[in-house]
Amino acid sequence: MYKRRKALNEQHQQQLIAIAQASIRHGLDHGRPLSVQMGDYDAELVKEFASFVTLKISGELRGCIGSLQAYRPLVLDIAENAYRAAFNDSRFSPMSQSEYEKLQYHISVLSTPEPMQVNSEQDLLSQLRVGIDGLILTLGNRRATFLPSVWEQLPDKSDFLNHLKAKAGLTLDYWNESIELERYTVESFGD
Repeated sequence: MYKRRKALNEQHQQQLIAIAQASIRHGLDHGRPLSVQMGDYDAELVKEFASFVTLKISGELRGCIGSLQAYRPLVLDIAENAYRAAFNDSRFSPMSQSEYEKLQYHISVLSTPEPMQVNSEQDLLSQLRVGIDGLILTLGNRRATFLPSVWEQLPDKSDFLNHLKAKAGLTLDYWNESIELERYTVESFGD
């Protein structure tokens, strides 16, 4: 089952958003992410968890970068992912000062991904939980994920899966038993 953790309190959430903001500000000023001091934060924030940082301007996506596996302290993961979302998301040019002033921040802290056992595409669709599950699809060196928030744009299970396949570079009708699937949940907060 999913690796659960105590939910982050409002103060922790505000601290993580402040780290994301400071890391981008530091990136604008110094060309690198903020160097986070672990001793400045509660134990809950220095545990290893994966996260995504989503940046928007006027409700429109401006950058989204994250990690799927927990391998570093959450505060460091947030600082690095915020910096990368602002300056290294290949869909956008690097963040400008004028854009920084308008940013909206959204953070998703991921549960440990859970491998899914499915016999067919229909079996997968029957197991997916709309609005709850994030999904990772892996086939060889192709890998793609959708956060649970993508359900807001793609509430139909088939559409969700087909768009994820396309993101991974697969055709919509492609199905193979060697596809690896993992699902996860998120704790999400921010603008």
